[in-house]
Amino acid sequence: MRIAIASDHAAVALKTVVAAWLRDQRYDVIDLGTNGDASVDYPDYGFAIAEALADGRADRGIALCGSGIGIAIAANRNPACRCAQVSEPLSARLARTHNDANAIALGARLIGETMAIACVEAFLSADFEGGRHQHRVDKLSMKEIA
Repeated sequence: MRIAIASDHAAVALKTVVAAWLRDQRYDVIDLGTNGDASVDYPDYGFAIAEALADGRADRGIALCGSGIGIAIAANRNPACRCAQVSEPLSARLARTHNDANAIALGARLIGETMAIACVEAFLSADFEGGRHQHRVDKLSMKEIA
């Protein structure tokens, strides 16, 4: 599985830890930056995650910023991306099983390394249940909802 990962400057340290864990688990990691602590704009990295999902370079995305909120909002501007901001494994698993999320966002200022990895593991090990959830997920990609 190809995992795109990106962060702003506030989460670059956590991105490094999560990317290393992903590689240890034998995932193909696509690091979209940033790679330093110089101030950058989180929307640019949220857009990059969404673009990697939309064009097929990545199967899943991990987006990180200080809170996880801003980068999730940016990623979700692209209808091909369903990014859920999560802070513990249950919400990460439900994002996949109920919402068919193809990306999660983590807040480096809100959770530690162990919890971040637990969230990523729960997200990547879960499958979309479909069924009663499918028509709701279909609506997420519509430009207009009837």
